Amino acid sequence: MYRVIDFKRRKDDVWATVESIEYDPNRSANIALLKYEDGTKTYILAPEGLKAGDRVLSGNSCEPRVGNCMPLRKVPLGMDVHNLELMPGRGGQVCRSAGTSATLTAREGDWAQVSLPSGEMRRISADCRATIGVIGNADHMNVSLGKAGRKRWMGRKPHNRGTSMNPVSHPMGGGEGRTAGGRHPCSPTGVLAKGGKTRKKRKPSNSSIVRRRRPGPHYAQK
Repeated sequence: MYRVIDFKRRKDDVWATVESIEYDPNRSANIALLKYEDGTKTYILAPEGLKAGDRVLSGNSCEPRVGNCMPLRKVPLGMDVHNLELMPGRGGQVCRSAGTSATLTAREGDWAQVSLPSGEMRRISADCRATIGVIGNADHMNVSLGKAGRKRWMGRKPHNRGTSMNPVSHPMGGGEGRTAGGRHPCSPTGVLAKGGKTRKKRKPSNSSIVRRRRPGPHYAQK
């Protein structure tokens, strides 16, 4: 069942105690169950180092400790943060998977500059909130599933490679024995799968990007 996560952390100046750190089947990160002093319970993403019994706080007046949530204008420079908002009040959208974090590198006026895990440098409003610390469960990427059936439990069915098909079934099919396909990787309809830029050229938030992310397999190499 889906666990409702509090990505906004807008319950200001009310202490909350971590009751437990739990597994969440809907994401790579673990989640922490919080119980506020007024009796309210919510889930948040569990940062590394947070454990049952710890107390966390959100708002403008809290200390920059692991698990606390505050605006970027209150976060010390050079500190690692996660669950980062891109617009004030919208809730955390960036750095929510296991082992990820962003680094606050600069602040000028009403704007803050953060370095994202992809290498992208982005300008964000200093009123946007972020949670202190690095997301836990960093070993998630090293887990060996062990068998195909475990992947089936996750809803992933077997996928046939294009190079293993016949020429009539896929553009990359055919050849005697194992072969590279003879052409660039593509979809069954012939659409190229690699090398093209995937970001919209006129996306409004392009102006917020100070430095583009590192070139990857889906970016043209020039």
